[in-house]
Amino acid sequence: MKKIRQQVSDINREVRNKIAGYITAALGLVAGFAWNDAIKSSIEYFFPLEQNSLWAKFIYAVIITLGVVFVSLYLVSLLKDKKEEK
Repeated sequence: MKKIRQQVSDINREVRNKIAGYITAALGLVAGFAWNDAIKSSIEYFFPLEQNSLWAKFIYAVIITLGVVFVSLYLVSLLKDKKEEK
């Protein structure tokens, strides 16, 4: 009986951790949309091209993609270093 209670407790903890992760991801998505709008407005302000210019969208996409790749690589290297320390 004690083993079953421990398993139920472990499952409850795992569910809470997953829900917290999903909520964090959702809030990150909302923040990402806010930054997306802010960056697009900044680009339109500093580089006033014709509205909905295809080139501006491609340049924006490339810049954001490069930024995300560099941040992702940095985070992976941080996690790798911490894992090696253990």
